Order: sequence, then C-alpha cells, then structure tokens
Amino acid sequence: MFQQLTDRFGEIFRQLKGHGKLTPENISESLQEVRRILLEADVHFKVAKDFVDAVEKKALGVEVLKSISPAQQMIKIVHDELTRLFGVNEAPMREANIPPTMIMIVGLQGAGKTTFCGKLAKHLKSRGRKPLLVGADLQRPAAVEQLQIVAKTAGCEFFSQSNSTPLEVCRNAVTTARQRLLDVAIFDTAGRLHINEELMNELVAIKKALKPHEILFVADGMTGQDAVNTAQVFVQRLDYSGVVLTKMDGDARGGAALSIKAVTGKPIKYISLGEKLDAFEKFHPERVASRLLGMGDIVTLVEKAQQAVDQEKIRALEAKLRKAEFTLEDFLDQMQQVKKMGPLQNLVEMIPGMGGKLPKDAQIDEKAFVRTEAIIQSMTPLEREKPQVLNGSRRLRIAKGSGTSVQEVNRLIKQFEMMRKMMKSASGRKGRLF
Repeated sequence: MFQQLTDRFGEIFRQLKGHGKLTPENISESLQEVRRILLEADVHFKVAKDFVDAVEKKALGVEVLKSISPAQQMIKIVHDELTRLFGVNEAPMREANIPPTMIMIVGLQGAGKTTFCGKLAKHLKSRGRKPLLVGADLQRPAAVEQLQIVAKTAGCEFFSQSNSTPLEVCRNAVTTARQRLLDVAIFDTAGRLHINEELMNELVAIKKALKPHEILFVADGMTGQDAVNTAQVFVQRLDYSGVVLTKMDGDARGGAALSIKAVTGKPIKYISLGEKLDAFEKFHPERVASRLLGMGDIVTLVEKAQQAVDQEKIRALEAKLRKAEFTLEDFLDQMQQVKKMGPLQNLVEMIPGMGGKLPKDAQIDEKAFVRTEAIIQSMTPLEREKPQVLNGSRRLRIAKGSGTSVQEVNRLIKQFEMMRKMMKSASGRKGRLF
C-alpha cells in the first residue's frame, strides 16, 4: 500500500539529510518534488496544491532545534499534514438505539462492494455482533448468489428475495433481522459500470425508506482520480456517512486515499487490502500517515496479533521453548496464526523502519508459506516431533506428498534446526520470552 509514495518521500528525506538546516531554498526544492510526486500519484490538483502550501508555511515557520535534523523536521511536518488530510481522528461506526443497526453499502459495479460486505460482517461478528447480509443487488447476474457464498464463508446469516424490488428486499430484511434477533443489517446494493439516473434513484429511494444509520461509499482505490469524481457525485445525491477504499494492496499510487476526504468532506472509515475476508482494517489517519512515510504502524500490528494469536497457545509454546521441546507441529501452528493477521507484505510495512527499506518491486512470497505448510503436513506425527528420524527415503516421500522437491524439504529442516538452536539459547536467558 502506497509503496510508490513511500519510496519517493524517502528519497526527498534522504536528500535533506545532507543539509545542515531547513532553509527557504531547500524547502522550496523539496516541495517542488513533493508536488510532482502527488500529481503523479493521481492526487487531485487542488488537494496537492493546498497540501504543499500548508507544509511550506509550517516548514518556514518551524523553530529550528539543534538536536533534530532537517529531514526529521520535514518528516514531522509532512506527517502532521497527511494526518490532517486523512481526517485527523478515526470515524466510529454509528449505532442504532433499537436494533438492527442498518448499514447501506453503495458504489459502482466492480469496486468490491460484495466482498467488503463479507469483510465487515466477519469483523462485526468477531466482536460479538450478529450481522445479517442482505442481497439487494438484483441487477448484476449472480450477485445474490455471490453474497450468499460470502455470507457462508463469513459465518453470517443471509437474506434476499427473488421476484421483488430492491426496496422490498431491504424492508423485509429489517423485519427478518428483528425476528431472528440480529443486531446489524448490511445491505449490498446494486452498482453500475457508470453513474446513471436509474441507479441513483433506486439508492435514494432505499435511503429515504430505511433511514440507514450508515451509508458507506465503496471506492476502488486503484482508479485514483476517477474514484474521487464518482465519490463527489454519490455524496451530492446520497450524502453518505463514510468512505471505504478497496483494492489498496494493488494501489501503487494512493491518489484516491489522499484526495477523497478533502474533496468530499466525508471520513475514510475502512480500507480493504485483498480478497480474503480478514484482509480488512479500520482506517486510522495517523497510523496510515506513518505507514505512508515508511515509519511503520506498530499499534495496528499489535492489534492484529492480539486478534489472531491464541494466548493459551503462546503460554504453552513458551513452556516448550524453556524445555527445548519446540517441534515442527508447533512451528506449523505459529505459521498458521501469523497467516490470520493478513498478507505478509502488509505486515512487513507495519514494522517501523521496514516499509521504506524494502527494495522497489520487492514482493514477499506468500506461496513459500503454502509450500512449508504442505511439507510439514506431509510428515507423520513422529517426524514432526523428531525431525532427526528423517532419512533419505522419508524425505523423498514427504517431497512427493507435498508436491515439492527433496531440496526444499532439506532446506526447511535445516532452517528449523537453526531456529530451534537460537530459541533454546534465548530460553536460557533471564526474563520472559514474549
């Protein structure tokens, strides 16, 4: 996410390190590059101009501290302005006094509305809520069937009706939610390939009848300025309450994220980072600004770990490490818990100092996890517990069973033994391991 912007901002800050202090000259030179970067990232031209003007005003008026380098001062100024641009504070979800809370999802076809509905439902369910996914998109072929599959994957209830209008489906869904004692209804509404009057009238009618507590506009983050233009039209007709940016894992530019709040005045509430239902985050302006500047986001990383990692298993693992009893079964279990935290590429970007240091076009091989899992799962319980029994014939059998090579099996065993030695050494030190 934002890799191109992160790289380019990093180059500017590295150039400033060669200067003794901030001056009008090096500030002007840096901000010319910042303006070019933002426009290349498809940021709205007025947003780019206002951003640069604000940074310049602060940079020229900043009190110079001898203990802080010009690059550090500029990073702080840019970070603060990015946070302001993103909205400063997190925008909480509005709740109903009497259930169900109604959340209407709107946007163009192909923006990722249906997948987002599933992500939001799964997120709410993990927090003790009881969501109902409502298939109100009766225009796109198989849209209702797709949402039904998403609902099953998310472990949530589903409602739709054939031979009805979208408005009738939504009204009946609210009644159904109350009958089933469900406290959230998420309406997946229709989209089009482009904005037209029929679509907008349908959405306005649903809004007028239901008076939903939240209307979330789903924008394809990869479309840049087009997403911002569409967002403007939707806000004029629907006055939605928040924005969702999807496909952010594939967005190298970031123009939509940087422009949409300033142009529409509506907060970004969620970002979607892939197809999996757990590839989803609440939008925290300050944290996202830090990630964009390569400063990481340790708070979100810790939150993801707390949600994904079983604390009882962690304590059991610590006891095993202290006794040097860590096995390949434990290793497999830890890998599977890490996978629950989301795409590895995104996790690395959250580690402070790592986002800006990744080589350009560097991609973390997610398939390596899959191959490692396949190798371990092809072993017997005895082989997982005691890798030393793995002779040549056993390794050949495991390679065939996992669809890998004997060389990959050997490499995994060697890496595991090295890791176990390191952990055994660390377990001998005073203090807790975690």
